[in-house]
Amino acid sequence: MIRVLIADDHKLVRDGLKGILGAASGIEVAGEAASGDAALALVRAQDFDVALLDLSMPGLSGIDLIKRLKLERPRLRILVLSMHGEQQYATRALKAGASGYLTKDAAGEQLVSALRKVAAGGVAISEATAANLVASARGSDVPPHTLLSDREFEIFRLLASGSTPTEIAERLHLSVKTVSTHKSHVQQKLGLASTAELVRYALEHDLL
Repeated sequence: MIRVLIADDHKLVRDGLKGILGAASGIEVAGEAASGDAALALVRAQDFDVALLDLSMPGLSGIDLIKRLKLERPRLRILVLSMHGEQQYATRALKAGASGYLTKDAAGEQLVSALRKVAAGGVAISEATAANLVASARGSDVPPHTLLSDREFEIFRLLASGSTPTEIAERLHLSVKTVSTHKSHVQQKLGLASTAELVRYALEHDLL
């Protein structure tokens, strides 16, 4: 039996996932969480085979959550189910410790298949993501934004989405000064001079 933790801040999504996985043989939804902090607490308290994670939740979330879960339970397999397209986060999620990445427009049978594959020790990603991983490892033909740190990339996307440094600081529990420093590093690495140019870059590379 594959014991699964579902972590998503939308109850409707969790209920839908429980319905899909509950109808599949050999899979048990053994826990659910509405935030990254709750998911981390459950993983500390119970044994799960696979954590099915949304990347955008209140509190601890995204790449940071993946790293923390793997730190707590190195044997835990993580399958990301996100509204963000693969181009935006898949490579970073896999490098952080995830074993698979699906977008929320995937069909139910795709989800079940990916979950079984991940639980068995495999990796569930698209050919495009696999190619991006190879290119990143070789350091060839990679766009500038792939060279940003995980935190820089997260702040870059929030800035490009219209959030102010103060709003980002509150959301990520950082100081405004730290956010501004990261913003400067992002602009330097991407060769961009303003927030407007950050937005244009994000749109051109389909990162929003």
